[in-house]
Amino acid sequence: MEGNKGTVCVTGGTGFIASWLIMRLLEHGYSVRTTVRPDPDGRRDISFLKNLPGASERLRILTADLSDPESFDPAIQDCVGVFHVATPVDFEDREPEPVVTKRSIDGALGILRACLNSKTVKRVVYTSSASAVQLYNSRAEILDEDSWSDVKSLREMTRFGASYAISKTLTEKAVLEFGERHGLEVVTVVPPFVLGPFICPKFPGSVRTSLALVLGNENEYPILLDISFVHVDDVVRAHIFLFEHPDFKGRYICSSARMTIEEMSKFLSERYPECQMPSPESLKELKGPRFAGLSSRKLLDTGFEFKYGIEDMFDGAIQCCKEKGYL
Repeated sequence: MEGNKGTVCVTGGTGFIASWLIMRLLEHGYSVRTTVRPDPDGRRDISFLKNLPGASERLRILTADLSDPESFDPAIQDCVGVFHVATPVDFEDREPEPVVTKRSIDGALGILRACLNSKTVKRVVYTSSASAVQLYNSRAEILDEDSWSDVKSLREMTRFGASYAISKTLTEKAVLEFGERHGLEVVTVVPPFVLGPFICPKFPGSVRTSLALVLGNENEYPILLDISFVHVDDVVRAHIFLFEHPDFKGRYICSSARMTIEEMSKFLSERYPECQMPSPESLKELKGPRFAGLSSRKLLDTGFEFKYGIEDMFDGAIQCCKEKGYL
């Protein structure tokens, strides 16, 4: 562990990326405050955060909710940086998209105002999503940071994840515009499907979908027709790297691998012969969106390097799922 680097805030601490980020920040010598949603019944298990190395001395867990942006003020006060990872996720469309989007934007802007008011926050790192970049059935082969998902087109769709894509796109734009307007240093990290081991008790949605062939979740196969991945540790390392280098600004795509579902079936069958997998031939008739690839050139040009390949991503995820009883 390095010496104390100051206090940072991580929102949404019980999530997949946020919990891994907290672990790495503690290892890097930061004191961390993290926010979790109110839990009146005390049912949520947060012991995995309290048991992280260094947590007893340098981790504080506070309650905050995106529906009440001012609730984040105590967590942000006196911090040198904020990692805004928390996001409303409603893939089942239980709430109207405008409601989810408004909560996401209002929460994010409230957090940025708290950062301004603190007078101590030097930089904010916002976790976006490839759904804010990737155009469905795009004619481009590779997309970069100049590409934004078309919200009008998304609103005309009824497909899975459209509500999430709209909220992530509009929130990321609002966050970047706020930073420009108010002179607050804001960078956004744009990951595709995040894969690898996880320390949170809940089965992360991106891992579950990525392992649909292994788990036999046929309804999710169409999502995997042509998909980009990044290892959870690489995306967390990118967050910390971009926070610690003040010269960088704007959005940064963080994607290190791409696979078609046929390639995935062949790869998984050969690497994990004990798992029953659909054959590549049986998957050729699948219909669904084809996504363009994602260029991480801007991030790599900063000097950042990916540490993990596709084997590491699946090995870590599958081993973790076995240990936690999901496989």
